[in-house]
Amino acid sequence: MSKIKVEGLTKVFGKRPKRALALLAEQRSKDEILKETGMTVGVNQASFDVKNGEIFVIMGLSGSGKSTLVRLLNRLIDPTSGSVWIDGEDLARMDEKKLREVRRKKMGMVFQKFGLFPNRNVVENVEYGLEVQGIAKDKRREKAVSSLELVGLKGYEEKYPSELSGGMQQRVGLARALANDPDVLLMDEAFSALDPLIRKDMQDELLDLQQSMQKTIVFITHDLDEALRIGDRIMIMKDGAIVQVGTPEEILTKPKDHYVEKFIEDVDRSKVFTAQNVMIRPETIQIEKDGPRVALQRMKDAGLSSIFVTKRNKELVGMIHAHQVSQLIKENKDSVASIVDENVPRVELETPLHDLLETVSTSAVPLAVVDDGKLKGIIVRGAVLGALSGSEVDFDEFYTTASTR
Repeated sequence: MSKIKVEGLTKVFGKRPKRALALLAEQRSKDEILKETGMTVGVNQASFDVKNGEIFVIMGLSGSGKSTLVRLLNRLIDPTSGSVWIDGEDLARMDEKKLREVRRKKMGMVFQKFGLFPNRNVVENVEYGLEVQGIAKDKRREKAVSSLELVGLKGYEEKYPSELSGGMQQRVGLARALANDPDVLLMDEAFSALDPLIRKDMQDELLDLQQSMQKTIVFITHDLDEALRIGDRIMIMKDGAIVQVGTPEEILTKPKDHYVEKFIEDVDRSKVFTAQNVMIRPETIQIEKDGPRVALQRMKDAGLSSIFVTKRNKELVGMIHAHQVSQLIKENKDSVASIVDENVPRVELETPLHDLLETVSTSAVPLAVVDDGKLKGIIVRGAVLGALSGSEVDFDEFYTTASTR
């Protein structure tokens, strides 16, 4: 379900926007329009949707239109043409009173520059928006304190901005936006001014908060690593126009054009891809019903020298090997329980490739990918190398690799 829907949104800066719109309809470029009319195309016919509860990242280089676009979403800038729908309501058709209500109650905004009042302490800064709305002092103080606790600043209520680090000041800005309990959070280069380590901490903080808040977040950044790390979906812009929208994996593995390819060429894929992205389907037997003969036949059919063993509910038990299974058959045994090796290397679905590279390179068997103890897939060395090199993982190519591991 879409929380925000954008249709044909265009912003032209200049005195004769209709002329620029006509040239855009002729597929003229931003530079051509500037040269011919003197007008600047900020956003060019953007159409997209933001799903309820997702982190939607808009990114691009300086001048790509991303910051203009986010200001069009709450009508801090009026569009030249097109529509922005919030919960089915068109912002362009709202009068000033209705628009102010939407901004105050449905939307919060966090800027790159923290925008804190130096003469107000932390809790007073956080409750400012509620104060403007006329909320009673005790009620707004309660909400402000609660928001500060949410972002990890409990105990700093009486401090002043000058007494806080950059990261802590940004947390105050985030708390101020959260104090209104908005449905939509707009974050414009919110972490760009922070040092790299603090920036990563704030990214972690945002992801942790989102687990409990489930807000709809539109996050603007020029940093692809940041976009890939926090975004559920990413929209890449160039010269005011949308180039590609997709999940982090789609952006990395299926770049739409040369511009996107250049954008992603220096990305450390090992920090972006997870076990889930490179796992392949495992061959298994069920310990409750499958005996040595079934296990050996299944290994022969798949060309494997070992096979994973699960319970009926897919819970991973371990692995068995062909030479041990053959011995059980010679001994006329009906169960494989006695030869199951339970010491199979296991990783979680969301484990970054960076964290499992050493294990996968040294393990004699494939890595088992589990979720709540249940086997979801396996990782073989070739699949990891393919992902890191930018190649798509091909099941047929990599599956039989397991027989030699």
